[in-house]
Amino acid sequence: MTPILRWLSRRFTDGRLVIECPDVDDIVVGSGSPTARLRFKDRAVLHWVLRDPQMRFPEAYVEGLWEPEDDDLMPVLEVAMRNSSHLLSPKTRALRVLRARLGELNSAVSAKRNIQHHYDIDTPVYRLFLDQDLHYSCAYFPQPEMSLEAAQQAKCALIARKLHLRPGARVLDIGCGWGSNALYLARHYDVHVTGVTLSENQCAIARERAEAAGLSDRVSFRLEDYRQTQGQFDAIVSIGMFEHVGRPQYPVFFDRVRDRLKPDGVALLHTIGSRHPPDQGNPWIRKYIFPGGQIPAASEVLAPLERSGLWMTDLEVLRLHYATTLAHWHARFQKNRVAIADIMGERFCRMWRFYLQASEATFRWGGLAVFQLQLARSLDRLPLTRNYLFSDTVLG
Repeated sequence: MTPILRWLSRRFTDGRLVIECPDVDDIVVGSGSPTARLRFKDRAVLHWVLRDPQMRFPEAYVEGLWEPEDDDLMPVLEVAMRNSSHLLSPKTRALRVLRARLGELNSAVSAKRNIQHHYDIDTPVYRLFLDQDLHYSCAYFPQPEMSLEAAQQAKCALIARKLHLRPGARVLDIGCGWGSNALYLARHYDVHVTGVTLSENQCAIARERAEAAGLSDRVSFRLEDYRQTQGQFDAIVSIGMFEHVGRPQYPVFFDRVRDRLKPDGVALLHTIGSRHPPDQGNPWIRKYIFPGGQIPAASEVLAPLERSGLWMTDLEVLRLHYATTLAHWHARFQKNRVAIADIMGERFCRMWRFYLQASEATFRWGGLAVFQLQLARSLDRLPLTRNYLFSDTVLG
């Protein structure tokens, strides 16, 4: 066993990997259970991966240079995620955070380029694995057996209750995607919604959907950076967009929410968050899937929020809901893999399979959850208890 394999094995204390290579005995990294097996094409690939495992392990999978036993990625990813927090010292973690922030500056130009990288691929691909209403964020499963469609509608209803909407309210949806949440709010709560996105593809489709639904008089979509949005709103919602903001822009984000929110307004921020101290995130995800993105630690969110002068009136942590959502997405992706490969190619399918399943594994074993922060400018804007969150009654 090479020195780096011995080093890894000492740090894998919560499960083990059995690595097969041609012409050598099996290599066992770690101890205990669970156990996962994988086979490398040859020893040269294994040695190449070991020099930068965070980046090269997924890269090698995408290129077909290793395969999991029985074509099942999840056991391998479970062992990897159970042990990932053991691999970086506090000093190394801090240095990588500083280096990562250079990629998170997210000027107006780079932010649009980063969003287009992920969201402006062919929309038929998303239609083949998302729910029918094209929600591309964590669903909410109050009953575990719910369908993906029902859970996404439950998520919208929960967010609407947290916004404490009144008929006729003006709502700003920052990072509106294909318009799914904006259309839901307009349809069920008699409000006027303005959605902003940096994706030309999403903006065009959201407008088409509003027209087809007969909601163009109550919903409008703009190709616009949230930092340029003007006006005052009774409510502001942002779902799955904060991960693209970048840490240097957190104070700007909360200041813009404060400035756009009316004195008696309510805002809801729905974002992936980490229970670990600040780190660099996953470099492979940053390079290939979400350039410029970063998953915030709670400490990174709360400090700029405090300085903005907004009240945090509620914080809820949705545990395992995103893991379940991703499992649904992956199952649909694999069911439609031939059709997706016809559009994007087999390499894309391997990349996105790894992305979807590694993301699920991170929510199950790697310390990620979803934070829902309810914000207000006024201390007495909302009821004194949380009882109103457990009713679907539309407010008058």
